Amino acid sequence: MLIIILYFFIFIVAVQILFYLGFFGKFAFAKAQKITPKKIPISVIVCAKNEEENVINFIPLLAEQNYPDFEIVLIDDASNDNTLTIFEGFEKQYPNVRLVKVQNNEAFWGNKKYALTLGIKAAKKEYLLFTDADCYPTSKEWITAMSSQFTMQKTIVLGYGKYEKIANSFLNKIIRFETLLTAIQYFSWAKMGHPYMGVGRNLAYKKEEFFNVNGFIEHMKVRSGDDDLFVNQAANARNTTIAFMPESFTYSKPKTTYKDWIIQKRRHIATANYYKKFDKFQLGVFYCSQLLFILLAIVLLAFQFQWIIVLSLFCVRYIIAWTVIGFSAGKLKEKDVVYWYPAIELVLIFTQINIFITNTFSKPVHWK
Repeated sequence: MLIIILYFFIFIVAVQILFYLGFFGKFAFAKAQKITPKKIPISVIVCAKNEEENVINFIPLLAEQNYPDFEIVLIDDASNDNTLTIFEGFEKQYPNVRLVKVQNNEAFWGNKKYALTLGIKAAKKEYLLFTDADCYPTSKEWITAMSSQFTMQKTIVLGYGKYEKIANSFLNKIIRFETLLTAIQYFSWAKMGHPYMGVGRNLAYKKEEFFNVNGFIEHMKVRSGDDDLFVNQAANARNTTIAFMPESFTYSKPKTTYKDWIIQKRRHIATANYYKKFDKFQLGVFYCSQLLFILLAIVLLAFQFQWIIVLSLFCVRYIIAWTVIGFSAGKLKEKDVVYWYPAIELVLIFTQINIFITNTFSKPVHWK
């Protein structure tokens, strides 16, 4: 039995190395990007529901962007706080702000996709740049950096949405590492010509891509997924590229309690169930191989069976993974979380298992 486990362990190590070197290395070792400014008309779209504290601070940062031709489409999704009042003030203050007021619709009540659809239709520009109400750009060149990746063929641009650092918080390191690993995955697969997701905190596409797939209609009943499910449906090797220069990043406020983060992750993982079959397969293989790598190594080392071989393979896998993640973290300015990699990986593996079991028996809560 132990010899069979050893052979299976060797296979799992090979799978992990394939993912890290063969797949994720496409992004980790890619050349740095340069910004070539373009004068593409851009509509920046922000959808908010009960976000008064965030929008009052972050929308002015969008208005200060150094870009020659852009508008800001603010969508108030039937907020019951002062979000709409603040938006109305911005509409009067900034000439390039367009306000969309969404009333509760019986058929689409509480559905962010319905609100976004109205905002997209109201946008006057052909190229759309999305971020969330609790996000802000890292520089005044954010629109310039993201739009610089558009070409005649590349009409979907996947960006990186960072989370703010919180000093002396291990949870913050977990959240930021998980965000880093997710970005490594979707950036790498996009570079290989198989884009499967993006994040609404930082995503751009031409309006025609939205209408080519009839908007969100195929997954309108799924409350989440206005970003990743849309990309999963509309993106392909011909029309999709990535933006990872520092000027293209956005920042968001991270969750500060483990409970709130778990709720957020439950939504994300539940949405992944609607991905295309291959995308679910490759994600499943990666996460299962992570788990099996740890479990099989523990079993073999506990019995001290061929422990030199096992320990050598264990170290080789960690060196390769750590190297790939380290180079990727350098590109995305997240180097500080890499030092905690082994501990964070263990937490994430068993968190995934917990969420999978929980989601099996109850549905997560979605848009506010």
